[in-house]
Amino acid sequence: MALDALCLSAILTELRTAIEGGRIDKIHQPGPQDLILAVRGPAGNVKVLLSANPSHPRLHLTTLERENPDKPPMFCMLLRKHLTGARILGMEQPYMERTVTLRLEALDELGDRVERSLVLEAMGRHANLLLLDGEGRIIDCARRVEGDITTGARQLLPGLFYQSPQPRFGVPPLIERELRFRGENGPLEESVARVWETVKAYPSTPVMLLREGKPVDFSFLPILQYGPDTELREYPSFGQLLDEFYETRERQERARQRGEDLLRSVRSARERVARKLGNQRLELEKTRDREQLRRMGDLLTSNLHRMEKGACSVRVQNYYAPQGEEVEISLDPLLTPQQNAAKYYKEYNKAKNAEGALTDQIEKGERDLAYLDSVLESVILAEGERDLQEIRQELEETGYLRRRKTDKKGVRRVSGKPMEFRTDSGLRISVGKNNTQNDQLTTKRAGKWDWWFHTQKIHGSHVILWTDGAEPDQVSIAQAAALAAWFSQGRDAGKVPVDYTPVKYVKKPAGARPGMVIYTTYQTIMVQPDRELAKRLRIK
Repeated sequence: MALDALCLSAILTELRTAIEGGRIDKIHQPGPQDLILAVRGPAGNVKVLLSANPSHPRLHLTTLERENPDKPPMFCMLLRKHLTGARILGMEQPYMERTVTLRLEALDELGDRVERSLVLEAMGRHANLLLLDGEGRIIDCARRVEGDITTGARQLLPGLFYQSPQPRFGVPPLIERELRFRGENGPLEESVARVWETVKAYPSTPVMLLREGKPVDFSFLPILQYGPDTELREYPSFGQLLDEFYETRERQERARQRGEDLLRSVRSARERVARKLGNQRLELEKTRDREQLRRMGDLLTSNLHRMEKGACSVRVQNYYAPQGEEVEISLDPLLTPQQNAAKYYKEYNKAKNAEGALTDQIEKGERDLAYLDSVLESVILAEGERDLQEIRQELEETGYLRRRKTDKKGVRRVSGKPMEFRTDSGLRISVGKNNTQNDQLTTKRAGKWDWWFHTQKIHGSHVILWTDGAEPDQVSIAQAAALAAWFSQGRDAGKVPVDYTPVKYVKKPAGARPGMVIYTTYQTIMVQPDRELAKRLRIK
């Protein structure tokens, strides 16, 4: 759902009590169109998200930890220069518009108090963030717009006076239907005006709409029009609601955007391996008939006296056949009878040797294919740029990606952290997000009496249940297995078999690909992949 003007107004009512009069301590830009303001507000320290992401622009308090780039973007550096330490004077929203202006009091280079404005235009594909000076000129914006006379698009460039978007009064379809459902039969504009005044004056009820347990929409009042098929879940704040509503899709979108090049490279490598593997299997199948080549050589050797040089074929009695019937054997007219027989023996030996080589190559190709499938799964689990860099490093070390040129000092090796959980019984669980983390968890960090979990015969994360040598309880075993099922290729399946065993029974063969292990003396449990359990047990 796109954030509508009424819901935005309700969010501002919540925000005013938290940040008006407060000061901006820190500014971060985790994404190209996302800002995080750390504010010392009247009731304590809070973080405010301003997002001009065209897919889901919005403004609200947030508690989620977002990974910031190693080098802050230029727009972020500019905002830090102008707004660090600035006091938030107020927030303004034009009637029924999806535009919010934060009025700020800052200090300039000379230490004089000056007015600045931070504008969020939360208008879908036209979403933007702009910094204005005291006279309303644009200092800079997240997305510069050249303007277009034919379409009437505004110019949004540094140095120009800011022009607000043209008013476009429109009632959100969801709210229009809800008002009619509740019996509001008068003029729609009057009903909307009453709702507008209400959400500006009083705190609203943040509500998420769910169908079959999945979030589908949200609003600032209970939505009754859908009946019992839609669950209404109330939240204590809009910040908590919107964090939860957008968390999964934002993480997937960030991983998709940042990992698109990486995915293309891995998929391309996988296609090459799969194509080569297919050709090798066809060649191997051809070697199955090599015994026929040897028999032809034997028959020619037994009938050299009947063969003439220059002949294209010869008919001889096939003493390998049950009835001893004749068979016609092709010959090379340029070769002698002895050379023709030797040729069949040579092709037989070639096919015999090829079978062993092709079998080894096919086994290696299948391992490579399984490895690249595990890398694709790792990209899906990546939660930020650090995780993706770790996967790139792994692919460079295994030869699937070309090493990037570095300066003389080289590049510091990136080391990400696995996901951490705690069971209802209080035991800690670690889940690797890629093959490098899987190897570190299983072969370096875990003790021999900690427990290792992995989905059976499908790709997934290595899961370690830390027991400090004690016997784990059944609740912790079931929850660790459920996490192994969720963080695997079987997450969308029904029940999934998960193998588990003490770490001492898990070994990494010499020369094995990252993340590949063998294990013995294990047990198997059938579990349901559980997203809600993973969210509840996760240690932030």
